[in-house]
Amino acid sequence: MFWLSLLFVVIAAVTAFGLLGYGGRTLADSRRAGDGRAGLLRGLAALCGAGACALYGWGLLFVVGAVLTAEDGGTDSSPPQSCRTPGWWERHQRGIEIVDYSVRFVPLGFVCETSDGGSYDNGDVPGYVNPAALGLALGGAGCAVAAGYVTELRARAGARGSSSDRRA
Repeated sequence: MFWLSLLFVVIAAVTAFGLLGYGGRTLADSRRAGDGRAGLLRGLAALCGAGACALYGWGLLFVVGAVLTAEDGGTDSSPPQSCRTPGWWERHQRGIEIVDYSVRFVPLGFVCETSDGGSYDNGDVPGYVNPAALGLALGGAGCAVAAGYVTELRARAGARGSSSDRRA
């Protein structure tokens, strides 16, 4: 699980840098070429995507830290230290043990599983990461769809203009 999470961190970082470069270049080219709204929207979509990937990677770093702490064997490794949140000792005294943990990738989280069949998120991933990454991803998708729509409108207007020129 650790290596998979670490691989996702690297993929998110590479994707964020790639989208950042593409978005910056697209914004600069659209201003220089007079591409208008479509280029601006494509650039904004890429920048929103870069922000979403960067935030997701940031949250994954917290998950990787929790996994490293949980898999750190030794005399004080049961229950996993990442699952020792406020209130865990009271649950333990009532007979509810922490038996395992899992990692959620969407939404990001480190989940501790208990002996009574329940589970809880330990809260290692900051609360702003999941909503902000979702908001940036949705904003980027909206900008990409809007850029396609603007391009389609421009193409249809150009086709109408060239067909009326042939009739005359």
